[in-house]
Amino acid sequence: MWIVWTRAWTAEENRHGDLLKTYLYLSGRVDMLMIEKTMQYLIGAGMDPRTENNPYLGYVYTSFQERATFLSHGNTAKLAKEGGDPVLARICGTIASNKKRQKNAYAKIVEKLLELDPTGAMVAIADMMRKKITMPTHLMYDGRDP
Repeated sequence: MWIVWTRAWTAEENRHGDLLKTYLYLSGRVDMLMIEKTMQYLIGAGMDPRTENNPYLGYVYTSFQERATFLSHGNTAKLAKEGGDPVLARICGTIASNKKRQKNAYAKIVEKLLELDPTGAMVAIADMMRKKITMPTHLMYDGRDP
């Protein structure tokens, strides 16, 4: 069952990126070549969330990551609406609602870990807090700007 969730989650993440990229292309407001270069650098750089192939660390990391992206997309939706772009507001609002569902799912997993293995769960939470959870986009680079 876990593989079904993981594949669906990955497919949904891909749809979010495709939708935003298509919006950017159709809006004509950005240099798509630079967007493509930035994405190439980001994916090429890789991302190590420092979860050490430990499922507890992975669940803790993802519960924070999904919350952060929920807030980010929700805030972008709000700013887009205030700025007079209802299309972008709707896109980001939809993504934020998907992120909220994912955030809630991972939070429930961490809650269950705390219930079933409080010591192991707290050790994982403390470990990830010491490591300072970072988002994959902190590695974004367009090949020009530092």
